Amino acid sequence: SLPVDLKDGNQFGVMQIDETRRIINFREKPADPDPIPGDPGRCLASMGIYVFNTKFLFEQLCNDATNSNSAHDFGKNIIPQVVQTHNVRAFPFRDRDTNQAQYWRDVGTLEALYEANMDLVAVQPPFNLYDMSWPIRTYHPPLPPPKFVFADLREGHSRAGFALDSLIGQGGIISGGRVEHSILSPNVRVNSWAEVRESILLSNVTIGRHARIRRAIIDKGVQIPEGMEVGYDLEADRRRGYTVTESGLVVIAKADATTVPRDLD
Repeated sequence: SLPVDLKDGNQFGVMQIDETRRIINFREKPADPDPIPGDPGRCLASMGIYVFNTKFLFEQLCNDATNSNSAHDFGKNIIPQVVQTHNVRAFPFRDRDTNQAQYWRDVGTLEALYEANMDLVAVQPPFNLYDMSWPIRTYHPPLPPPKFVFADLREGHSRAGFALDSLIGQGGIISGGRVEHSILSPNVRVNSWAEVRESILLSNVTIGRHARIRRAIIDKGVQIPEGMEVGYDLEADRRRGYTVTESGLVVIAKADATTVPRDLD
């Protein structure tokens, strides 16, 4: 469990606990979340992490499956029911030394997903991928390191491949393009004179020459044509069928993609 601003409580499962941390009430995404006693500006949110005995969980799922009045939703039905009939406890997600809430982000919306990723490119990120005392155990594909090519900085040319305040995945090639404050997944290619700013590019994306990308999330395998602009004219992006959030974040899914040959520049 984690305290969140009361105004954001309608995005989470919200609970009330007693002095022993037993959960006495649980509501999924309530319109009027209950504040923490003594802390009226915050409520206690579920992080969506649960620990069950396998047999018990199976029994609860079976019971819910036969309930014709249930929406068969974990947060809306099963957890509230179990809280009323069994001893369910909350675990506060706090640092043992400072007693402060540890880093955690809900990524249930496009905005939240974007912000959580952008956290990683900070000079001192709250969640540090480079903390060798807490290695991340995951699969690393057998790909070459990222490469930055072309360094023509003559006036009027500016064909230089570089990245600033960014994370560049394995196999990426910044081929005379510019990347700023962005996250590029493996095998992304940014071609000459292209610009990528404040964006998240998933694996195997290609950005064509002279294209400009700003505040966008681009899905796997999408190939952006030469000279195309994304994130600069939001009405044009909407007309193309792209998802545009209230804050102006543009999302290009595979189904929205315009493909061009992935030739070398």
